[in-house]
Amino acid sequence: MGRRRRRRSIEETSELRVPAEGEILGIIVQLLGFDRAKVKCADGYTRVCRIPGRYRKRMWMREGDIVLIVPWDFQFETRGDIVWRYTKDEVYKLRNQGLIPEDLELEY
Repeated sequence: MGRRRRRRSIEETSELRVPAEGEILGIIVQLLGFDRAKVKCADGYTRVCRIPGRYRKRMWMREGDIVLIVPWDFQFETRGDIVWRYTKDEVYKLRNQGLIPEDLELEY
């Protein structure tokens, strides 16, 4: 018998995570396998980003998802880590606040 999941109500939603200093919004273009994804970032670069172990099985990533990444210090233009995946509701909130650039093509 499987575990039942409870749907979040409007009151239970957590605060919206906005990009802090050193974090960039991006969209997943391609899943590369071995816990990596190609991400088109808002600053114009396309980076190969790692999906950390804490997100691998708990938070499934798909092409077209809006994610928050942190670029690596020593390979700033080509590599990064995915630190957050936004849900559809969070994407709409970000769009209404004007935080998502128009050059990112959204799949929603």
